Amino acid sequence: MTVQEGALLWEGSPQFHKSTNIHAYMVWLERTRGLAFESYAELHAWSVRDLEAFWASIWDHFGVMSDTPVEHVLGRREMPGAEWFLGSRVNYAEHILRHEREHPDDVVLHHSSEIRPHATTSWAELGHDVRRLATRLRALGIGPGDRVCSYMPNIPETVVAMLAVTAIGAVWSSAAPEFGPDTVKDRFSQIEPKLIFAADGYSFGGRHFDRREETRQIVDAIPSIEHVIWLNYAGEADPPGFAHAAVTPWSELYALPDVALEDFRFERVPHDHPLWILFSSGTTGLPKAIVHSHVGIIVSQFKGGALHSNLKPSSVMFFYSTTGWMMWNALMRAPLMGGAAVLYDGSPVFEGFDRLWKVAEEAGATSFGASPTFIELMRKHGVVPKETIDVSSIEAVSLSGSPATPETFSWFYENVKEDLWVMSASGGTEFCTGLVVGVPTLPVHAGEIQAVGLGIDVRVLDDDGNEVSGEVGELVVAQPMPSMPLYFWGDAGDQRYRETYFSTYPGLWRHGDFIKINDHGGCYIYGRSDSTLNRYGVRIGSSEIYRTMEGIEEVLDSLVVCIETANGGFYMPLFVKLRDGGDLTPALREQINTALKTERSPRHVPDEIRAVPDIPYTLTGKKMEVPVRKILMGLPPEKCFSKDATRDGDAMDWFVDFAAARLAAMDA
Repeated sequence: MTVQEGALLWEGSPQFHKSTNIHAYMVWLERTRGLAFESYAELHAWSVRDLEAFWASIWDHFGVMSDTPVEHVLGRREMPGAEWFLGSRVNYAEHILRHEREHPDDVVLHHSSEIRPHATTSWAELGHDVRRLATRLRALGIGPGDRVCSYMPNIPETVVAMLAVTAIGAVWSSAAPEFGPDTVKDRFSQIEPKLIFAADGYSFGGRHFDRREETRQIVDAIPSIEHVIWLNYAGEADPPGFAHAAVTPWSELYALPDVALEDFRFERVPHDHPLWILFSSGTTGLPKAIVHSHVGIIVSQFKGGALHSNLKPSSVMFFYSTTGWMMWNALMRAPLMGGAAVLYDGSPVFEGFDRLWKVAEEAGATSFGASPTFIELMRKHGVVPKETIDVSSIEAVSLSGSPATPETFSWFYENVKEDLWVMSASGGTEFCTGLVVGVPTLPVHAGEIQAVGLGIDVRVLDDDGNEVSGEVGELVVAQPMPSMPLYFWGDAGDQRYRETYFSTYPGLWRHGDFIKINDHGGCYIYGRSDSTLNRYGVRIGSSEIYRTMEGIEEVLDSLVVCIETANGGFYMPLFVKLRDGGDLTPALREQINTALKTERSPRHVPDEIRAVPDIPYTLTGKKMEVPVRKILMGLPPEKCFSKDATRDGDAMDWFVDFAAARLAAMDA
């Protein structure tokens, strides 16, 4: 199946356009601000031309609650260091839980896992649990600014913990239980948490993983941890003994008396108060501890959830994620809008490659989300949801985590339903939001992200730093965003922050992605610019090669890198994982090379093709192009990646051995 990039796949009806949140927002702008816009392009141009007016409108339109008035929407305009909504005092959890008062019996969480059947949590139940836990945390001495971390699965208890922690002004940070202990210590030791939530284990692919020993190693290695709140989730296992931390069973929390809504005080905090700390992947060094603010995430999630994802009180949002990926945090946009979120903990192919669709069906999801990697897995295994799943409730599909090919877009229209808004987005942990996003009032074109997000000033630069249009170049952000990191925790003088994002183009955020924006504003992400495929001066996006590989039946997955050689040339190997352990025959090599040459160009043809047992991914589902490239360049493996930060710790072993053999042959 080949689909022309940019082919028109869907366009919403006039009735659908008028029903969207972004239409209502534009009507509100005209009525309250006297601002009339004929198109999304005009609206976006205003949103970056007058940042203060745009973000002030988001604040007012969604009714952000503050103890004190806003003195300045945007104080300092520096990057880093921009000051947003100076004078305000807000609380993120309060904005989510305010819906309890209006709709106490409505469902806010659908949840299931490999060891728990589908169940629901109402707004009243969520509010009661959050207030009880928050009150207990205060009694344990946890207060504003204290760091609290989590080593928990994607289950409702984790949502309760996050909301309770942020409700009292403490700072939340999460690691998924599949993370190894060294990976977790690398993260949490940087921020010196006072308390940790931990579960005894989890299940993935039908296999039980006991995490008691890993938790003991983590807690004992971080002397700042004084308390452990322990959840018997996977097997009713008793907690291990900890060297210096006291243990409170989660079950004790339910024995505490209810705290009435009117008797609970949310801790409203200043504009620069930390909300949560997210971490970069850590595949190539110590993970960056990225600090976001309450106010920045509130306004960004209102904007993104309502205007770009079209979430409403009637929405049920499902995005397959773990608690170690920013998409888990982003999933809270649905409750923020008064809708429901769907939590699933387990393998996406547990008891069948259509597992995620069954989860969506049980919850009555209106929005289905996953990484394109998983969609390609479904396609390769012949999953046709419309034949076995009730997809009638699904109105939108969200793709994030890696570039989505035109074929991925088309697959939904052929295998799910024709009347469907398929959107892709790209952003990052750094913002906990998208830079280029979906817009419900715009048409869907194959492989295309619909637009740059409102209030986000994205530019495309060539190798010389000149702005270009209609060409592939570096993605940069030219003006501040409210959800840009406040700072990296422990980064004195913002040194690492500045070196990472501002050293290449002073004053501009260099995101590290290749992007092209066409004449109608559609966006294409071509992979990471720091894993550039450069064939004799011509830059190639790795996503172009992966798209061709997806069309070859024998190839399940692939990875490509390119490095400069000592003689001034280039070496570009292509690594392929074959279906059912098949052989890389001369005929298959020829088929791959011919497809790349004819569908792409002669420059896309690799220097060699190697069959590998597996393709390495980070824990958040990104192909590990950069670590593989660095290993092939001769860097020590321990400097290139951490096994604990990979989805399968053994997947990199083949590449380490291959690089060593290649370098030895070159030296011989």
